[in-house]
Amino acid sequence: MLQCDKRSENHKPHPQKVEKLLLAENVSSLPTIVIVLVFLAVVEQSLWISVFSIAFNPTAWNIVARNEYRNKTITRLFGGNARYGCYFLAICIFFAGIIRDTLYERALNEQPRQQILPQPYATVVPAILFLLGQTFVLTSTWALGVTGTFLGDYFGILMDHRVEGFPFNVLRDPMYVGSTMCFAAGALWYERPVGLLITLYVYIVYVIALRFEGPFTDMIYSKRAAQTSESKKEL
Repeated sequence: MLQCDKRSENHKPHPQKVEKLLLAENVSSLPTIVIVLVFLAVVEQSLWISVFSIAFNPTAWNIVARNEYRNKTITRLFGGNARYGCYFLAICIFFAGIIRDTLYERALNEQPRQQILPQPYATVVPAILFLLGQTFVLTSTWALGVTGTFLGDYFGILMDHRVEGFPFNVLRDPMYVGSTMCFAAGALWYERPVGLLITLYVYIVYVIALRFEGPFTDMIYSKRAAQTSESKKEL
């Protein structure tokens, strides 16, 4: 049994060997199912860690934010100062995002490389995607401010009016769209086909997160509008 286990470990495909196997001139001669099985065979642990971190971030922040709205846990940690609590959460989210991106890059580097786009598009397209994605992320952060970007609504720090300028006049959720574009850019830049599958996964995760985040945020502002209306009636 032990000999069998050692033999199976020795025959585990290495990404570099698989990369040679999947060179452009060889792919056309391989059945699709073989290509899929080869990719599955070299799924490294780093890929699963990256997949986990991508889902963990929006899930964790939604749970933490909802708890904050109901119980004010973080606010109490900062002596009742909601703004300091929001800044603390913003720092956590920011560094968690950096860790997520680092894990994604590491996962890509350990996967087989395969040309996706011909030159010069292999360089130009991911560069444009990344610049556009970062533009959407940075400009939406600038428009919303720190508290508007990092769930300040759940701390009771509400915006006076809806932001309607760029990039919100172009996209409904520019930060999530921009982040997804950056994931796609990384996959194309490093020429890792599995990165495109992860990008699709990122998109699905964000869509699910918005299904929970959007209605809850709308409820917060609707509640404030109702309270404001009641106050005016009393006057």
